[in-house]
Amino acid sequence: MTVDIRRSGERFATNISWLDSKHCFSFGGHFDPRNTHFGLLLVSNDDIVAPGTGFETHPHQDMEIVTWVLSGSLVHQDSEGHNGVIYPGLAQRMSAGTGILHSEKNDAFRLRPDTSKDEPVHFVQMWVAPDTAGIAPGYEQLDINAELGKGGLVPVASGMDRHDGAAAIRIHQRGAALYAARLGAGETITLPDAPFVHLFVPVGAADVETASVLDSGDSARISGGGQRVTAGPAGAEVLVWEMHGAL
Repeated sequence: MTVDIRRSGERFATNISWLDSKHCFSFGGHFDPRNTHFGLLLVSNDDIVAPGTGFETHPHQDMEIVTWVLSGSLVHQDSEGHNGVIYPGLAQRMSAGTGILHSEKNDAFRLRPDTSKDEPVHFVQMWVAPDTAGIAPGYEQLDINAELGKGGLVPVASGMDRHDGAAAIRIHQRGAALYAARLGAGETITLPDAPFVHLFVPVGAADVETASVLDSGDSARISGGGQRVTAGPAGAEVLVWEMHGAL
């Protein structure tokens, strides 16, 4: 088993007037041939989008895209007629398949009056390769706040048979599953046992038992499983990919 810690400040960064984005892997104009993916995970972008701005309509193809909002709200619209507001605790998946156009904007105050128009939206967007190319584009979302409130690792998005009927939304990748946990101070979880496990700490801090403390924005690339992760004094929110395959 190996644990490869990647610190927040080591990530690629895109900073423009409306976007503060940190990339765990090569993305856009940032390219490092030694850091293109881990397991089946190709993209893990930690984005903060200013109020009233966002990503204009753009295309995707043959990718499973999962978006997890940490604070604020994000409006999604796509060429298949799907639209809605993504907020904390709402799992959302878009299958690009044969091709889809979509936009993502921080103007949710128009649809959710309880959301301040001056609030940035902070979210993590993750892309995994599908196990079948050329599927029909699709979209799914599910509020899992009640499950998260019970504690522990909660399936967010999965293609694994064992998650059928669980809280998870479905992705078209049988070898991958995403979990989230909202941990109180000192709360401990055990990571899945898999050849590839990607742990990301977007909020708070967490201690990986055989490695080191991960602060906000840090991640760990783990080969093997069974690692215990304990939240720091202020708690933590963590995102964990379990992957049984690699590109």
